[in-house]
Amino acid sequence: MIKKQGLRTAFMALALAGGTFMASPAWAAGTMTISSPQDPGSWDPVDTFLVNWASVATNIYDGLTYRGPDTKLVPGLATSWDVLDDGKRIRFKLRTGVKFHDGEAFNADAVKFTFDRLMGEEGSKGPQKSNYAAIDSVEVIDENTVDFHLKQPDPVLLTKLAGYGAMIVPPKYIQEHGEDYFNTHPVGTGPFKFVSYEPKVGIKLEKFDDFWGDKAKIDNLNYRFISEPSTAVAELQAGRVDLVIPPTIPIGMIPTIKNDPNIDIVSSPSPTVYALRFNTKNGITKDAKVRQALIYGVDRQTIIDSILGGQASPIASFQGELSFGYDPAMKPLPYDPAKAKELLAEAGVKPGAAVQIDIRGNDATFNEVVQAVASYLQIVGINATIKPYETNVLLNDIIPQGKTGAMFQQSWGGWTLDFDNTAYFMYHTGEKWNPYDSDPKMDELLESQRAITDPAKREEILRNIANYAADRALEMPLYNLNAIFGISHRVKNFTPVPDSRLRLNEVSVD
Repeated sequence: MIKKQGLRTAFMALALAGGTFMASPAWAAGTMTISSPQDPGSWDPVDTFLVNWASVATNIYDGLTYRGPDTKLVPGLATSWDVLDDGKRIRFKLRTGVKFHDGEAFNADAVKFTFDRLMGEEGSKGPQKSNYAAIDSVEVIDENTVDFHLKQPDPVLLTKLAGYGAMIVPPKYIQEHGEDYFNTHPVGTGPFKFVSYEPKVGIKLEKFDDFWGDKAKIDNLNYRFISEPSTAVAELQAGRVDLVIPPTIPIGMIPTIKNDPNIDIVSSPSPTVYALRFNTKNGITKDAKVRQALIYGVDRQTIIDSILGGQASPIASFQGELSFGYDPAMKPLPYDPAKAKELLAEAGVKPGAAVQIDIRGNDATFNEVVQAVASYLQIVGINATIKPYETNVLLNDIIPQGKTGAMFQQSWGGWTLDFDNTAYFMYHTGEKWNPYDSDPKMDELLESQRAITDPAKREEILRNIANYAADRALEMPLYNLNAIFGISHRVKNFTPVPDSRLRLNEVSVD
């Protein structure tokens, strides 16, 4: 049995080792400072899937549609749309009088440029293109009207247009300054405009007075990239940070934050799920029996109860209850160390066999979780070593290039609240987040549901995908974690969002 006190003691030692980052003792009126755990490295919408990109860039860019904290889809840069030709054409009427931050006019040409670029050579360099693969072409009807011609219907496309690769970008600005410049000097139509960016340090934004929607109530947004959780919390306590965004807050520090009269914790249900995915190509985890054994060998419910403090729920597949495609009939494999040992013996794995688990080094809570996982695996005869990486290295090199150990951390926001957005990128052959597995049956299932507009039929296929992935034990599903924010009491009118895509024009500070 894993002892809660031992885990907590080890965690607190880790947290206290972080030290304190020295910064200015106070912020000017009208300025909000936010701690983000990761520098995405590029601010171009086609370059990333990172939640920490979206938590900043949602304030810089707009999409044709918008999905707010209530998860409802509403007009963005498009005021209305009509789905035509049995779902193979969508006509968008565009908002008039909108300007990019550089003064360039938003119009139908900007929409066409954005999607030609996304579906072309530039988009091919990043991870976003396949998310919009249904788009065949964008046709300019007039200055304020565009038609999207689709290769096949895509029932999730309107939601996809609300984030990430679909953010509308300025044609003239990019053509004049070039792609590399745009990566570090972003321009959009959102409520805040870019001021400066210092890699690994932070990015600064300021209120955009010509924003087409509700004007920002604060003058400046300063994002600081603080990878060490204990440092981020210390800065929040010291008043040098106003908001700490997920997944930074260590569960073990929630009581400390709640006991501070100047700061608090706010949380909301989230689509974010955590798993340890398997290398299905090499080593002992190439065998599905071994993968199943490792899942049976870990008491995930006890980990949730003892480490995550009620801020998470168990999962049977790589999605939570907010996801379309979630199957409530699926149950996690139970903790059964005897079954684990039996399967390992059947697979010819001898006691003392070694596995490496690769994780993000700055995620203190998950570090504690994976230490517990390693302890459980030791009970069934597997020696697990934990290898931490800097987050960008793990996500941009180690995982995509297939250089992980037997198991590796994968957390996923599932921001479309649709299992396709998770499953296609985790399981389809050739995708960035699927460096090892190639399964024709899985590919066929994934592709078949993308063109189906009947929700019930599509949901059935997505549930079949989840069950098939579980049968093959492609990952060890761990938990669905709430979105947890640490916040200063000087921040007013803040709404925690489930997917960390923060739009802060309604927020004010004392």
